[in-house]
Amino acid sequence: MAASPVQTARRMAVDIATGAQSAAEICRAFLERIHVEEPRIGAFNLVADERALARARAIDAERGRGPGLPLLGVPIAVKDNMCTAGVPTTASSRILRGFVPPYSATVVERLESAGAIVIGKTNMDEFAMGSSTENSAHGTTRNPRDLTRTPGGSSGGSAAAVAAGMVPVSLGSDTGGSIRQPAAFCGLVGVKPTYGRVSRYGLLAFASSLDQIGPLAHTAEDAALVLQVIAGHDPRDATSSSETVPDYLAAIDRGVAGLRIGVPRAFVGNGVDRDVQQAFDDALARWEGAGARIVDVALPHAGHAIPVYYLVATAEASSNLARYDGVRYGHRAVSRQGDGLQQMYDRTRDEGFGAEVKRRIMLGTYVLSAGYYDAYYLKAQQVRTLLRQDYEQAFDQCDVVAMPTTPTPAFKLGEKTDDPIQMYLSDVFTVGANLTGLPAISAPAGLSADSLPIGIQLTGRMFDEATLLAAARSLEVD
Repeated sequence: MAASPVQTARRMAVDIATGAQSAAEICRAFLERIHVEEPRIGAFNLVADERALARARAIDAERGRGPGLPLLGVPIAVKDNMCTAGVPTTASSRILRGFVPPYSATVVERLESAGAIVIGKTNMDEFAMGSSTENSAHGTTRNPRDLTRTPGGSSGGSAAAVAAGMVPVSLGSDTGGSIRQPAAFCGLVGVKPTYGRVSRYGLLAFASSLDQIGPLAHTAEDAALVLQVIAGHDPRDATSSSETVPDYLAAIDRGVAGLRIGVPRAFVGNGVDRDVQQAFDDALARWEGAGARIVDVALPHAGHAIPVYYLVATAEASSNLARYDGVRYGHRAVSRQGDGLQQMYDRTRDEGFGAEVKRRIMLGTYVLSAGYYDAYYLKAQQVRTLLRQDYEQAFDQCDVVAMPTTPTPAFKLGEKTDDPIQMYLSDVFTVGANLTGLPAISAPAGLSADSLPIGIQLTGRMFDEATLLAAARSLEVD
């Protein structure tokens, strides 16, 4: 029985466990779908056909010999910044050309332990630095809803793969909106968990105090299913939380009756596309009709989030990316007569990194340098504290904070590549959750006049992903 691209991951796992479907047949069906769709979309950096099919056949052979697994036989795509043992992992950068990690990220281990089949590694903005998946050594990814437009970034490949039916679910990483913005542009549910909820072990670091891994899916139920599997303490990640992980699937249908939804109207009132504003208002009205209460809240420092983010994130990137020197792994520049070690470093990094990564490394190095640290980096960290306090005060009046996920629907490819500031501003509503460490979700909220998806974002209290998933689910069943 062939798999349908719109079949949910949860239903698929149940069918495989009961014998209603074969893991191998499902895997082949999705590989055929990838073969058809990939040439026009460019979602994958690598498709692990033989590895995936071998695992699917093993699952079929072992079926019925043990307890059911929550993702049994479900094909899943993983962003190409998560180490996968024996599979090339490049972060879409020339500097990691030829790198094959000897170990897997914790999230990959947990997916496979839950029965999932990693079918491939998805394209992304190089080292997760971008909002359009145009900053990639592997080429551009296109939005399945409109091939002239971006799927978002940096997890654009992961979002496009799900939206095009090439996989039922995928993993992305989110440093400033890189799960939620692609989810909004591609009409998906995307979750950025609380900082520390999901292990970062094996994730190629961009900005260590901001990075989190999370799911992209067609439904809140599938997002909850994947988050359930990957969440939880990991002793290999010093920032991993030991906070108890609730049963997300049990909580997902509890609805929004009595939920207080805060809206920072002063912040979301400017620069938002008319269709996005209408979809946002309509989603609030639907929640209100389902029993939620809409309240006004203030986030007085939210307007500073973008400059704060691009100081903190670039400073951490400058430090994290110093390890790529051409000595231990990845690309190394060809030696020239008379080259010393410093020349090899310089040429390796110049050849290996793309323009956006170089821009961020230079900015981060500058803000950390003597004479500028206090004026820029330290000041940014102080404002980051104020942003966190804004949310704490808002949660005295509400349970979640609602905003549009993005100011506009998906923009055209090439539209913002020559204007970094405009590209950065596309994350104006998403960076706050990363700076504060709070969980946030993007859920589909409608379509624009051009039939482009629009997302609505909810930010919740620390470790309260369950409420966000329940609210997203309520939009699907309303």
